[in-house]
Amino acid sequence: MAKNVEELFALQPVVMKQLQTIFDKHRLAHAYIFDGEKGTGKVDIMQFFVKLMLCEQPMQNVPCETCRNCRRVDSGNHPNIHQIYPEGQFIKIDQIRELIAEMKMMGVEEGRKIYVLHHADRLNIASANMILKFLEEPDGEVTAILLTEQMQSILPTIRSRCQHIKFQKMPRHLLLKHLQDNNISYSMASTVSMMTNELETAMILANDEQFAHARKTVLKLVEAIRQNVHEAMLVVHEEWLPLFKEKGEMEQALDLLLFAYRDIVSIKANPESACTYPDMLQTFKEVALHSTYERLSSQMESILQARSSLQRNMNRTLMMEQLMLNLQEGYTFV
Repeated sequence: MAKNVEELFALQPVVMKQLQTIFDKHRLAHAYIFDGEKGTGKVDIMQFFVKLMLCEQPMQNVPCETCRNCRRVDSGNHPNIHQIYPEGQFIKIDQIRELIAEMKMMGVEEGRKIYVLHHADRLNIASANMILKFLEEPDGEVTAILLTEQMQSILPTIRSRCQHIKFQKMPRHLLLKHLQDNNISYSMASTVSMMTNELETAMILANDEQFAHARKTVLKLVEAIRQNVHEAMLVVHEEWLPLFKEKGEMEQALDLLLFAYRDIVSIKANPESACTYPDMLQTFKEVALHSTYERLSSQMESILQARSSLQRNMNRTLMMEQLMLNLQEGYTFV
C-alpha cells in the first residue's frame, strides 16, 4: 500500500492537507480519531503524522526520513510511541493501565509522547472509562491517535474529546491501478472495483473462480434478455438458479446485473464512460442505441424491486421469472 508522501496525498488529499496544516500552525490536539474503512490508508497516514510530530528537521511539513527519530519510528523502536491492539475481542483495562504507567515512566525520552489505539471501537467499558480519564487529564505533552472503522461504536464521551479526522474511500482509479499492478485484468478490475473499494477484498474477489463464474453468468443473462424472454428463462433455470443458491449469492448476482444496466445508461449518455464491464462495451453500445432512458430506468427499478423482494424471502424462482418478464418488457417490478 501507499508509503511515500505522493501516494498518501493521492489516496487521502483532504486528510493529508488537514494534518499538515495542524502541524504547520502549531495546533496539535491531545487526541485524534482516524475514522475510515479498511484500506483507506489510516495506518500509513498515522505513521506519517507520528513521524512528522517527532521529526528533528521536517521540511515543508514533511518528515525528513533520515533523522534519528524518523528512523526509529520506521523501525518501531521509538520509546515515546506506544501502540495498543485488541487482545482477542477487546482492548482490555490491563492494557490501558499498562499503557498509562509506561507513559508516566521517568525513563521515557524528553519530547512528545504518542500512543495509538488500533481498533479503538473495541475498547470494553472498563478500558474505555480508563482511557477517557487519561484523555481528560493527559500527563504532559501527549497525543493520542485512535484508529477505527466503526466510529459509532466509540463512546460519545470519548468522541467529544478527540478531533475527528474522516478518511474517504479509496478513489476508484487508484484501486484499479493497484489491481492491475497485481496482474488483474482491466475488465475484472473494473468489475470488482464496483463491488468494494478495499484492495484486499477486491483482490480476493478478482482471484475467486466462483466470482468469475458469477460475472460470466450475469453477462450471459444480459445477452439472453436482448434476444427474447424464452432465452432469458432458459438461462435463469439452467444456470442462474443452480449457481446462486444462497441468499447472499443471489444478492451479489442482482447487484452485478444492476451494474450492467447502469453501464448501458452511462454509455447512452457518454459512449466513453468508464464501465463495470469494459469487455462488454460494444454490446452495451448496441443495447443503448435501441433503448430509451425511460425503459432503462424501468429495468433498473425492476432489479432493485427484485432485490427488495429477496429480502422479504419471496420464492426465488418466481421472483426471477417475474424479473425476466419485466426486463423484457421494461415494466416496473411489482
